[in-house]
Amino acid sequence: MSNRVFAVVAFAFAIAFAAVSQLIPNEYFFTAAYIVLQFVILATAWNILGGYTGYVNFGSAAFFAIGAYSTVVLYNAYKAPLPVMIVAGTLVAGVAGLGLGYLTLRLRGVFFAIASLALSVVLFTFVVNWEYVGGARGAYVLQPREVPFGLPRYIHLLYIVMVLMAAVSLIVARVIENSTIGRGLAAIRDDELAAECSGVPTLRLKIFSTMVSCALMGMAGTTCPIYLSFIEPSSAFSLSYAVNSIAMPLIGGMMSWVGPLIGAILLGTVQQLVQVTISSAWNLLIVGVLLVLFVTLAPNGIMGWVERWRRKERP
Repeated sequence: MSNRVFAVVAFAFAIAFAAVSQLIPNEYFFTAAYIVLQFVILATAWNILGGYTGYVNFGSAAFFAIGAYSTVVLYNAYKAPLPVMIVAGTLVAGVAGLGLGYLTLRLRGVFFAIASLALSVVLFTFVVNWEYVGGARGAYVLQPREVPFGLPRYIHLLYIVMVLMAAVSLIVARVIENSTIGRGLAAIRDDELAAECSGVPTLRLKIFSTMVSCALMGMAGTTCPIYLSFIEPSSAFSLSYAVNSIAMPLIGGMMSWVGPLIGAILLGTVQQLVQVTISSAWNLLIVGVLLVLFVTLAPNGIMGWVERWRRKERP
């Protein structure tokens, strides 16, 4: 299937899925699905840099927070509409990713991971001391009273928006994977020195990968302040975003765009069930246990199992 056909099919499926879901009477479904889809975007975004390129980014929460606080700034300054907030937050996070890539991607391996973690700490400190967005106290972003398109609650609209944004992130990931850029990123992941000697523009590809990955992470965070009606630094820079964005591609499989989708749906659904039945305090423990099991028993994730089974079935 070509990338253009896949994009059309993905958007058609996303719109149909969002429309059919409106028939579900359980209101909690939309809240839980919103969070799971948010993790789908984060996992897919992280995998573009971590899975395709082989550069581990520990600063996922920082770019998620950039998208969230871009919404806060636009709300405080202009009461901007939701589409403007999403586009602006995505662009700001992408520019921040461009800066991160340009400054740090000459570093390799663990040095880049440390640099991305340091960026998260620096941004957290900056936001805590920025009074315009509430500082350490946080800021309110109230949902509009009137819900467009005759939807019963605003969470229904946010759910539909999140479905479409998840479809965009998956399309972007698949297009990159099946393009010349994707093959260049795979060469960097396998052996960067050999790729550079073969004429692959490694630095440009790494900067592009970082920019796209960070932009999608920012996009995932743009609707968070509206969803919660309140945002503060501890929740925006939550460890949960950083851990889940790494664990989900590892569990699903990092070599394909499908892996982060599977990992996010599986792990995100388990976390929502545990949150309802036991306590949300168990979520990170469950992620840690599953991560250790998969790294030990299935380093290539669920898609690695599938690929191994397919090879056995071939004559």
